[in-house]
Amino acid sequence: MYSSNLIGFILAVVSSAFIGSSFIIKKKGLRRAGANGPSASVGGYGYLLEPLWWIGMITMIVGEIANFVAYIYAPAVLVTPLGALSIIVSAVLAHFILNEKLQRMGMLGCLLCIVGSTIIVLHAPEELSVDSVEEIWELATQPAFLLYTASVVAVALVLILYCAPRYGQTNILVYVGICSTIGSLTVMSIKAIGIAIELTLEGSNQAVYFQTWIFAMVAVTCIITQLNYLNMALDTFNTTVVSPIYYAMFTAFTILASAIMFKDYSGQSASSIASELCGFITVLSGTAVLHSTRDPDPPLLTDLYTPLSPKVSWYIQGNGEVWKQKDEDGSSPSFITILRQDYFK
Repeated sequence: MYSSNLIGFILAVVSSAFIGSSFIIKKKGLRRAGANGPSASVGGYGYLLEPLWWIGMITMIVGEIANFVAYIYAPAVLVTPLGALSIIVSAVLAHFILNEKLQRMGMLGCLLCIVGSTIIVLHAPEELSVDSVEEIWELATQPAFLLYTASVVAVALVLILYCAPRYGQTNILVYVGICSTIGSLTVMSIKAIGIAIELTLEGSNQAVYFQTWIFAMVAVTCIITQLNYLNMALDTFNTTVVSPIYYAMFTAFTILASAIMFKDYSGQSASSIASELCGFITVLSGTAVLHSTRDPDPPLLTDLYTPLSPKVSWYIQGNGEVWKQKDEDGSSPSFITILRQDYFK
C-alpha cells in the first residue's frame, strides 16, 4: 500500500467509527424531539433544540473532518467504500441502545463488509497528483463530468419536488436517493477543497482562485441538502435499513463520479480493477445480509384519519337480505363478511 493511502486508510477508519456512532446518537435525539412536537419526517425542526441531537451532530462533524482529510491523502475509490465500517458500528450500537435487534446472520454481514473493505484497500490506486485548483477545475469541467453533474441535479430535483411529497414516507429510496446522488458531488467538491488547503499550507495560496470558492459553495449547498434529507430518512425508517442502503448508493455514485472526474482507474491493470469491483460487491453483499436480518420499523400511516373511520361489516344472509352492523357488535361465522374502511353516516 502507498504511504499516502495508508494515512487515508487510518483516517477513514476513525471517521467510520465516529459517523457510525453519530447515526445512533442523532436517532435518539430525533426520537426525543418527535415525542415533544412535529417530527423531522413531516418537516418539523424541533430536533434543533434537542441537546442529544447536537451531540450526534458534533460526533458526525468530527467523523466528517477525519473523512475530509482522508480524501486529501487517498483516492475516493479507497476512502468511500471504507464507510461500510460505519454500518457495523451503527448496527452493533443500535442493537444495544435503540433495541433494534441484530440477528446472528448480521454477524456474517459485518464479516463480509470487513473482507470486502480489505480487498479494496489492498488494490486501491495511487492518488492523482494535482498542483493547483485550476487543474481540478479542468477535470470538473470536462464534458463527461459535466454530463454526470447535470444528470445528478436533474434526478435530485425530480426526487425533491415530485417524489418526496408523494412517496417519501413510504419509499426509503426517495430520501436516501437524494442524499446519495447529491453526496457524490459533495465528495468531489470536498476533495477539491482539501487539495486546495493542502497546497495552501505548502506555500501555494489557492484562495486567490475563484474556482476554490465555487467548490466551497457547492460543498456547503450539497452538505446542507444531504443533512436535511438524511434526518428525514432516519426519522422515518429503521436506522439499520437507512445505513446500508445509504452506504451502497452513496458509494456507488461516488466511485462513479470519481472515476469520471479523476480517472482513478487510468493506468491500473485489469486484475486490480476486477479485484476492487469484487471487493465492492462483497461489501454490498454484506450490507444486504445485514439489512435482511434486521427487523424493519412498522409502516407509517399516511392518512391520519383512517384509524378514526369505523369498520362496518356487511352481511349477506342465505335469503339474500343485506344488512350491516359495526365491528363491536360481533359477526356470525355463518355469514360472509366484507370489511370496508369507508365512513358511513
